[in-house]
Amino acid sequence: MKKLKKLPVYIILLVVVVVQLYPIFWIFMSSVKPASEHLANPAYALPELPTFSNYVSLLSSAIPVYFKNSVIVTTVTLIGIVLLGALAAYPISKMEFKGRRLVRNMLMVGIMIPIFVALIPMFNIYNQLGLKNTYWSLIIPQVGFALPMSMYLYIGFLDNVPDSLIEAAYMDGANSFQIFGKVILPILRSVIATIATFQFVFVWNEFTFANTFISTSKMKTIPVGLNDFINNFGLRDWGLTFAAVAMTVLPTLIVFFILNKQVMSGMAAGAVKG
Repeated sequence: MKKLKKLPVYIILLVVVVVQLYPIFWIFMSSVKPASEHLANPAYALPELPTFSNYVSLLSSAIPVYFKNSVIVTTVTLIGIVLLGALAAYPISKMEFKGRRLVRNMLMVGIMIPIFVALIPMFNIYNQLGLKNTYWSLIIPQVGFALPMSMYLYIGFLDNVPDSLIEAAYMDGANSFQIFGKVILPILRSVIATIATFQFVFVWNEFTFANTFISTSKMKTIPVGLNDFINNFGLRDWGLTFAAVAMTVLPTLIVFFILNKQVMSGMAAGAVKG
């Protein structure tokens, strides 16, 4: 009887899972279809003769260059977000100084600022400094706009860390940097995993900055580079395109499944208010 009462819940969960997973399944299914099947069969049809030739063809395209650019930008950006966010959140949460609350509130205001209001000023500045078509034109704004949210999660967690833990480290002769590196960072692992995972998804799939500040093909990232699969007549090789999209989606899926437990615990810890 209890199982029958829970049946509607199970049905709803099943529908949600199908809705969430079907687009991913469809992408990978379409990536192993030959071009002839994309033209002759409906889009939802399963591949009759699955082939990995689309993935082989990608190796001779510009996708490896785009993939390398995305890896470099994502890696440096995540390091900047994780380290700078922790370095800024630690003194705001645990150190007493004049104007601490004002600084904290001002930094949190950054969460509400849309990136689009800064595109034209940044474009002019990067143009004058010669930063257009460089990795830094993508890394700097993404780090800057991601810091407020990462600091919010860090501070939410650090506010619940006992001050006695830090005071004991000071009494043992440790300085602020030693405490940060040997005491604070280890206990921030779950929050770091959460921030790194969520920001990885945003940075890896970022399109606005890449489309605005990058114009040369050799510096394009994957989200912008996917447009290159349209030929001069507006036709698209769908098999090759879906294979490229699958390669774009795969890293985010791998990262999330590896860090899934740490992400859940980090979100719970960062949301707690002291």
